[in-house]
Amino acid sequence: MVVRNSPLHTLETSTVYNAEITAGSLLLRESCEIVRLLRQGVDSAEWKRAIVVENVLQKTSPASAIRIARLLKNRLAPMPSELWEMIAEGTTEISIQSLMAAAIKHSRLLGDFMLQVLRRHYREFNKRLLPREWDAFLADCEHVDPAVKTWSVTTRNKAGQVIFRILAEAGYFENTRSLVLQVVSITPEVSKFLHSRNEDYVLRCMEVANG
Repeated sequence: MVVRNSPLHTLETSTVYNAEITAGSLLLRESCEIVRLLRQGVDSAEWKRAIVVENVLQKTSPASAIRIARLLKNRLAPMPSELWEMIAEGTTEISIQSLMAAAIKHSRLLGDFMLQVLRRHYREFNKRLLPREWDAFLADCEHVDPAVKTWSVTTRNKAGQVIFRILAEAGYFENTRSLVLQVVSITPEVSKFLHSRNEDYVLRCMEVANG
């Protein structure tokens, strides 16, 4: 069952799923910079100066920096400061899993793909996904949220590419070429945080290999 989340205002938006995830994957280094700005509580002028003038995200154009900063702010700003601390100061594994939790919370498209497609593969001991399964998943999404039908081919393909990259970065795929599944064990720190916040949906997604 799909639970609706609040719509995000993007070029391709809908009531359940949004395509904002096309702007970037987990982006550990960039996310740490955004967390630093969030923890400092900078105002809009300071934010713009850091992203555009100082180019703290080290992007090749202001437009790219602004687009990625917007995605990461929307992904990370609603999360508690405790998660920011794990991203900024935790081990690489804790940081990546904390970012994964934030990405799932922000993108129902990512979470539902894990629960509907990855979980089936784990249960059937079928370790390799096929790229065409993304198209089949989107077809199912259209039944839940008809607005997905309006997404362009470019957006649909890009969303799949980014989600595959996220799953590889978080260890669920061996790499984005093979799409071979691996088992990910959630760190005690991230598991404790999610349990304490009653983030049952995010936990189910991240523990997808367990059934």
